[in-house]
Amino acid sequence: MAQSFMEKRSDSKWVAKMTGVSGMWGGTLWFIGFAFAILGIIADVTNGTLGLTMMAWFMLAIVFHLASLSYWISWALGVYFKSKK
Repeated sequence: MAQSFMEKRSDSKWVAKMTGVSGMWGGTLWFIGFAFAILGIIADVTNGTLGLTMMAWFMLAIVFHLASLSYWISWALGVYFKSKK
């Protein structure tokens, strides 16, 4: 029988198996947030908007960095569960 959404995420073996995926997504979201922060700095220095205002770029950077935290926590738990085997 298939496990539900939360049952899978409560299983330490499943979390350990998904370590690589969590690390990849955490790194990807962090890198995108970093790129948005750079675009915010460029928008501020050039007194332009680059499509969005400087503050909007920084807010996007914050959102993406916060989103990456959940993946990094999942990655850390997966590494812990793998080392516990």
